[in-house]
Amino acid sequence: MIPISAALLAAAVLIASPALSAPKPDPALNAHALEILKRGIAFRTVAGGDQMVPYAEYLKGVLVAGGYRPDEITIEPMAGTAFLIARYPGKDPKKKPIVISGHMDVVEARPEDWSRDPFTPVIEGGYIYGRGASDNKFDVSVIVATLAKLRREGWKPGRDVVLALSGDEETVMATTAVLAERLKGAEMVLNVDGGGGSIIDDKPAVYGIQGAEKTYADFEITITDPGGHSSRPTPTNAIYRLGKALDRLAAYRFPAMQNEITKGSMLAASAGTPGVIGDALRRYANNPGDTEAMEILSKDPSQNPGLRTTCVATMIVGGHATNALPQRASVTVNCRIFPGTPAANVRETLVQVIADPSATVTRMADGSVDSPASPLRPDVIAAVTKAVHARFPGVPIVPSQSAGATDSMHFRAVGVPSYGVSGMFTRPGTSFSHGLNEKAPLDTLDGSLAHHESLLRDLAK
Repeated sequence: MIPISAALLAAAVLIASPALSAPKPDPALNAHALEILKRGIAFRTVAGGDQMVPYAEYLKGVLVAGGYRPDEITIEPMAGTAFLIARYPGKDPKKKPIVISGHMDVVEARPEDWSRDPFTPVIEGGYIYGRGASDNKFDVSVIVATLAKLRREGWKPGRDVVLALSGDEETVMATTAVLAERLKGAEMVLNVDGGGGSIIDDKPAVYGIQGAEKTYADFEITITDPGGHSSRPTPTNAIYRLGKALDRLAAYRFPAMQNEITKGSMLAASAGTPGVIGDALRRYANNPGDTEAMEILSKDPSQNPGLRTTCVATMIVGGHATNALPQRASVTVNCRIFPGTPAANVRETLVQVIADPSATVTRMADGSVDSPASPLRPDVIAAVTKAVHARFPGVPIVPSQSAGATDSMHFRAVGVPSYGVSGMFTRPGTSFSHGLNEKAPLDTLDGSLAHHESLLRDLAK
């Protein structure tokens, strides 16, 4: 799950909010969702492991117990992982389906590094600990419990509701690409692995709908040379030439850009950000030609990534012997690309910036695709606002753009608008997603269940 952005947190600081509360709890449903989550954490669904199919089979069993027919649920193994598709039939098969997206895989975790075994769920201090507790098995468990409940109660959506769970979102997203291709005729995607709310000073402060995300690209820049003996230096030393190219790259800044998602996020953030930065956010949102405001934001490390594509050197390799001139030097450059910008254009910019005709710039196998922002659909905004305000009246609903990619990237790439709508409200810096001792707050469970049910009832008409 991509954390809520700093800009959205800034928007919340000066907003008066009601005390943290929850909808009327359903103890049986809550217990069911928690059991699904506990069981889910125990499946070690890491890249290269063998637990993806067993986990998917477990989730299928939960849905079948809730009333799904076994033939409505498909599990397909795929190159060391798997994906799951579960179709909830609607009243009108002619209507485009709504897809609920999430992922079953988790980032690897070493037990010796953790305070608790990462694949043994532990409830402690109001949190559940374990790898995947927040990313993404919490919301996967909640949506599975919700769908099983609705099916058991006989709810009939107006259109098909398709649960699509990928198996390699944390790596190359090959399963996501297959899911997106198969479901590209969908009306929209509701992604439980994006968006969500933030709690500041023990109060619900802001909810972000993730409507866009930067895409991802890795490039390798390589310079070669005949080399030779280190006692006879040459002016074409590959390491020196690569160093000069990197100096030029470090000095380059991609142009600032804007879309309706970032504009809305900046306007919201400006209300809660005092001083020069708050003023610059408001000015740039209202006038992207305001170069003075853009320069102020560009110099702020927390604001700059939301303005533009960024490319940064992350790994370097060079030379083959201590007493030989290098025959090869290469660097990996990681780019986070503003939505709608083709990766091929970014590569051409890198070629121009490093300005060394002898260098090669190669796109690496990173699993990413070009992806635009999704339109801010009024029906989605209304449904999310209703669901959030049923829990926390008056909490601001703000569009957000993530700095990293989720499964939504592939759906947007095939023309399906996708929205991150997680039901979690978390305190900044407490989930440790991808890190040590990952955890999820249990006090958000009841609300998340009600949140997802509300969205389904409103949007699957």
